[in-house]
Amino acid sequence: MKHLRPLSLIAALACITPLATAQTPPLLRTEVVASGLQNPWGMAFIDGGRVLVTERPGRLRVVQHDGRLGEPVAGVPAVDAVGQGGLLDVAADRDFARNRQVYLCYSEPGPGGNSTALARARLSADAAKLEDVKVIFSQQPKVSSRLHFGCRIAEAPDGTIFLTLGDRFHRMQDAQTLDNHHGKVVRVRKDGTVPPDNPFVNRAGARPEIWSLGHRNVQGAAIGPDGRLWTSEHGPQGGDEINRPEAGQNHGWPVITYGENYGGGAIGEGLTAKAGMVQPLHQWTPSIAPAGMTFVTTDRYGPGFKGNLLVASLKFRYLSRLVLDGTRVVREDKLLTDIGERVRDVAEAPDGTLYLLTDDRDGQLLRLLPR
Repeated sequence: MKHLRPLSLIAALACITPLATAQTPPLLRTEVVASGLQNPWGMAFIDGGRVLVTERPGRLRVVQHDGRLGEPVAGVPAVDAVGQGGLLDVAADRDFARNRQVYLCYSEPGPGGNSTALARARLSADAAKLEDVKVIFSQQPKVSSRLHFGCRIAEAPDGTIFLTLGDRFHRMQDAQTLDNHHGKVVRVRKDGTVPPDNPFVNRAGARPEIWSLGHRNVQGAAIGPDGRLWTSEHGPQGGDEINRPEAGQNHGWPVITYGENYGGGAIGEGLTAKAGMVQPLHQWTPSIAPAGMTFVTTDRYGPGFKGNLLVASLKFRYLSRLVLDGTRVVREDKLLTDIGERVRDVAEAPDGTLYLLTDDRDGQLLRLLPR
């Protein structure tokens, strides 16, 4: 560890202290719900058990109770399905049963290249099409890049929407400035307007949608039992993070990181901590490529699971189970290590059942069951 300020040393050590880590005996088994999904990315639960699933090339599908895949839902906005981009996350409004409102985030093409956008729409009664589609947020500026779109959606308890945004890879220094949306988490109302209590609303030159800054590529987001936003973030080569972004916080990228340049070598000055920049709650080195995440709120999988944070690993193809003491990660267990597939998303259905998406040209929706 290099160039640590003395007051930052304790916080930094808290993030790198070895955990009780184990490849535990199987605690879960999987059951295939649906297959034949092309690079599925996000899911949302609707209508008492059906699942909306995005496919990165630009399709939204409804998976029926018996696993049948519906025809692609009509009315999905045009996406720029290049590299890591495409149709990415989907979320159902908490009042979906009344308003049938859903949110989509995706790579939006436009002058200058592409950027992450958030759209709101109403799913028709027969679930065949999207109606009244409206883009409520578009990341600025657009750039020519195939990488680092971020793009997870989380609805806060107050009804505002959090959207995670990547730094677009070639614009990583933008993550430290407020005149753009690169490397940020943003917060908007459901109509796209800016909540007046956002932290930078009254700062000259700042984008008012920004909630937190200093992020690299946040591909996981969930509202925790504490009612706060939690996120998972890709580091470069190492330094993947779990964070709990709060209003106005600077999470440090690319000034501080536990990772290094691809091929080796320090990023910037090689700092892992700096005054005014927030330490991650947990970090992985080497990188596991964390994606979707969810909190377990049910006793269905045994009392030891309730309150755990589950994080999908793309690189090592397992499900990370993080045991928490408040906001402190005290143990990690590697689950489903024999799954053999890149795990893109994990989510808990309203009935407490856990589901996974595997990221492949023949991707699957899997139901998790206790052994």
